[in-house]
Amino acid sequence: MRLLVVEDDVVLRSGLTVGLGLHGFTAEAVETCADALSALASTTFDAVVLDLMLPDGSGFDVLRELRQRNDPVPVLLLTARDAVSDRVRGLDDGADDYMGKPFDLDELAARLRALRRRAVGRATATITWQGLLLDPERRTVSSGVDPINLSRREFALLLTLVERPGVIHSKPDLEAVLYGWQEEVDSNAVEVHIHNLRAKIGRDRIETVRGLGYRAKQ
Repeated sequence: MRLLVVEDDVVLRSGLTVGLGLHGFTAEAVETCADALSALASTTFDAVVLDLMLPDGSGFDVLRELRQRNDPVPVLLLTARDAVSDRVRGLDDGADDYMGKPFDLDELAARLRALRRRAVGRATATITWQGLLLDPERRTVSSGVDPINLSRREFALLLTLVERPGVIHSKPDLEAVLYGWQEEVDSNAVEVHIHNLRAKIGRDRIETVRGLGYRAKQ
């Protein structure tokens, strides 16, 4: 799950990026309204964690701009402005959730997973697919009672594929799931992770669509 974190406090911004990474998210971070809108115009994110008090304006402005251009990306407002009137305004302006500061990182991660479930139309916290059980919270995969050990990136790749079985994901899209802006990506990184996944869960469960990408078997 790829996130955009919009936060001007450098310590908190760094902490969110690292902390959410430990929860299995790929988090990119910017500090201004302008940078946030630029990132959202050029890159696809699964959710946005948005502060309200930013150096060049308000997070409300970013939120309104997104909704005016019909961008449905889920937005969670994370801010010290925790009055009821601010919560009401944020939700009415198009936010999907609202958390006040200080906050608990585990709760933030749980709320982001819930936003993702709603975005992909999934009602349950776990995913059953092709005889496997995936648990996004614990980042575990099992076949019956037998656990399957996956690396963080292998799990992120598998989760992306199985959330939408039958949907083709291009190599650049999968690279964006696995790596952040600042990380160097090997040219065959996706192929290597797909190969490793197939070795662990069975080759036929992930299909190659020549010239287009990969998809989870329906």
